[in-house]
Amino acid sequence: MNNRRRMTGVVTSNKMTKTVVVEITRKYRHPLYKKVVYSSQRVKAHDEIGCQVGDEVRIVETRPLSREKRWAVETVLKRETRTADQGVGE
Repeated sequence: MNNRRRMTGVVTSNKMTKTVVVEITRKYRHPLYKKVVYSSQRVKAHDEIGCQVGDEVRIVETRPLSREKRWAVETVLKRETRTADQGVGE
């Protein structure tokens, strides 16, 4: 194993060629107010696997691949199962 950073997130967009947008959410307690705070970060990741929207993936830090891509999809942890009627506007 190497020392590159790894994070887990959910794919929110796969409209680009060989690129997916991964949203990384984290939950922490505010140091002063002790309230639980949710924060999210969206990064672009290189995708050779062919991820779908909703998949839970592990991304790994890489060299700069483009102006905004510094991550690559390592594995798909959980596939999103969609039925035929989802995603269609009524």
